[in-house]
Amino acid sequence: MENINSLWQKVLGKLQISLSSVPYELWFEPIEVLEYKDNKVLILVAPSTTARNQILKNHLGALEDAVKTVFDAETEINVLDAQEKEDYLAEKSKQPSSVTFEDEEDSAFNEKFTFENFVVGKSNQFVYAGARAVAESPGQRFNPFFIYGGVGLGKTHLLHAIGNHIKKTAPHIKIKYVTCEKFMNDYIESMLSKREESKLAMRERYRNVDVLMVDDIQFLSGRAGTQEEFFHTFNDLYQNQKQIIITSDRPPNEIATLAERLSTRFASGLTQDIQAPDFETRVAILRTKAQQERYFIDEDVIAFIADKISTNIREMVALLSKVHFLATLQGKKSATIAEAREALNQSIDTQKENLNMDTITDAVCSYYGVMKGDVVGKKKSKEIVEPRMVAEYLITELLGVPLLSIGKFFGGRDHSTIVYARDKITELIKTDPAVKKAVGDIKSMISVN
Repeated sequence: MENINSLWQKVLGKLQISLSSVPYELWFEPIEVLEYKDNKVLILVAPSTTARNQILKNHLGALEDAVKTVFDAETEINVLDAQEKEDYLAEKSKQPSSVTFEDEEDSAFNEKFTFENFVVGKSNQFVYAGARAVAESPGQRFNPFFIYGGVGLGKTHLLHAIGNHIKKTAPHIKIKYVTCEKFMNDYIESMLSKREESKLAMRERYRNVDVLMVDDIQFLSGRAGTQEEFFHTFNDLYQNQKQIIITSDRPPNEIATLAERLSTRFASGLTQDIQAPDFETRVAILRTKAQQERYFIDEDVIAFIADKISTNIREMVALLSKVHFLATLQGKKSATIAEAREALNQSIDTQKENLNMDTITDAVCSYYGVMKGDVVGKKKSKEIVEPRMVAEYLITELLGVPLLSIGKFFGGRDHSTIVYARDKITELIKTDPAVKKAVGDIKSMISVN
């Protein structure tokens, strides 16, 4: 066979004829051929995430036709962006000889997360009803079932409750629960394996199930290759009337750089949000937790904690556990307000100690699914601008750091640029619900309320 670069030049020649000059020059001409793996998989690197998205959305058919003609063989095409290239090369450097997919913990649901101990209130009654319906009739009513909401509000609890209910009432049903990160890592490993069986094993593993649950699907953002694999997995399951359950920290249409065909499919079933609980629901959650763990807690302590923490159930329950621990250390039979105040002050002090420009920026990058190097660097693409401005805004709001220091942290930017970002996000919080929610969710991630 000819040299791969020579073959690619022929592919470009055919694309130059079939496409207009703009997409050809912008998206295809700068492409890097990374590898022709096992003479079966052509791995390309697009010049930018935008280019990758444009190719997959609008020009994949033309690319596949050109490659099929030139290579004269069945060839799978994977188009990566710069970050996916780094991920690919990093995994490849590990040189796995083969890939096996153990099912350890895939369906090991936490026995404490059941419908019976999920406290229902006005903020979550509809998503709870949807989860019960799916658990009782998987694949028949709401498919897919998409749950979204902020950090620590009970999304994972509901996934485990569904799993526990199905395992108890219909043990013959095959369930698979994974995080989005696990799915992505499995996909990358299957690509890097020298054996074709590994890729087939990965697909068999995810498609030969009755119920597939994927937690934190927002991390598909910016991962074109993984999105492509998940698209085919989704279609295969859906067409065979298998239940798909997905959680995210935001609705499908707000997941950055998510392919439209995936966003549309995610929203085609029941999409339901889970909101922050009101005071009464928070009190009920704390009472339930205290009963489960056999904590002896004064009633005014329950009210105190419910009043102080309003947007993150996980953090609220953690504080309850700390109050009980402090009371136990002092030999008290029941925790009082004194322990509650001490635990809260310790938590606040710890949060302040851990809060800096790096931790804030890390949280922003995690929320938006972008790379920290891009946010603090010179990159100006659309998917980076908002995360960078939000990070700059949060740093100015939460830390007493000079504007010049913030500008230096973000690639040597002028202090006036930081002022603009701060003022712009301040205004958007008032007018744009999505930005307001993003800022609130990120504050919850770094435990700042």
